[in-house]
Amino acid sequence: MIIKMRPEASEDEKLEIIAFLKDEGFNIHRSQSEGITFLGVSGPLENIDISDLKVLIGVEDVVRITSPYKLVSRHFRRESTIIQLNNGVTIGGDEIVVIAGPSAVENEEQIETSAMICKSMGAKILKGGAFISPSSPYSFRGLELAGLKLLREAADNNDLLVTSEIQDQYHIDDLVKYVDIIQVGPRNMQNFGLLKELGIIDKPVIVKRGLSATIDEWLMAAEYIVSGGNHQVILCERGIRTFEPKTGNTLDISAIPVLKSLTHLPIMADPSHAVDNRNMVIPLVRAAVAAGADTIIVEVHPYPEKALSDRALQLFPDQFNQLMKEIKSIASAIGRSL
Repeated sequence: MIIKMRPEASEDEKLEIIAFLKDEGFNIHRSQSEGITFLGVSGPLENIDISDLKVLIGVEDVVRITSPYKLVSRHFRRESTIIQLNNGVTIGGDEIVVIAGPSAVENEEQIETSAMICKSMGAKILKGGAFISPSSPYSFRGLELAGLKLLREAADNNDLLVTSEIQDQYHIDDLVKYVDIIQVGPRNMQNFGLLKELGIIDKPVIVKRGLSATIDEWLMAAEYIVSGGNHQVILCERGIRTFEPKTGNTLDISAIPVLKSLTHLPIMADPSHAVDNRNMVIPLVRAAVAAGADTIIVEVHPYPEKALSDRALQLFPDQFNQLMKEIKSIASAIGRSL
């Protein structure tokens, strides 16, 4: 349920309503949009009559939200959420932010070179896996904490921010210490214990869509985090499992405009994991940017043929350079910037 306060409502009136609802056993999430205060109310809604709330002093309207997700809904917040990061980087505004880097941190030279390449071509955030869970237990599993430290150092040396994926809730403290944005991978999208823990930290979180997740299930995963108090969530479309064998996954471009209508959260596209062929990445980036993605994340390696993981999908530096040029052209055509 959403309570819309009158523009002229005083702070005392707002606090009085919040106190009343808390006394009745409800959880309250306060939001500001276009100068108006909205109160997201969750709890035993069957125990209260909406008409009783509408007559409270300072209340303009009360709307019962029928969708299972409340706080991430456009009903709760009409303005798009803009996430403010360090170095003046913002996600969700007019600028399209590019995140780039290798699939995994392999050694100091590799990640330092990757950071220099990404920075020189216009990326704002460096990515790299430190904790990795490959399909095979015999594949490269990452450098773990040592990899996080190398990733942070390379980013700092090149004035970049950092993102890396979390595999287990026991790694939260390490990720919070060394990265600027934590990624939740598709296999963890419905790891609700992990999502609840990420809801109580003060760090942006990327939630990647599960391999077979519907949009509503994906939004509910974000709701877990936001309901815990962390409103800094980014939704990442990275391909879903379909019947088509020609691509690793199917990048659901249509999900981007659908999400724009349903949620105020920023939208990211990860075309690298939607295909098993690096030569398909650039066309998918074009489509994602044109469809309205706020940020793009791609895998770039100085020498993909020598990579310890995901060799086939990581871009060569010259391909990444071409990608950045094309994003800039498309962004300009739709009134955005890079």
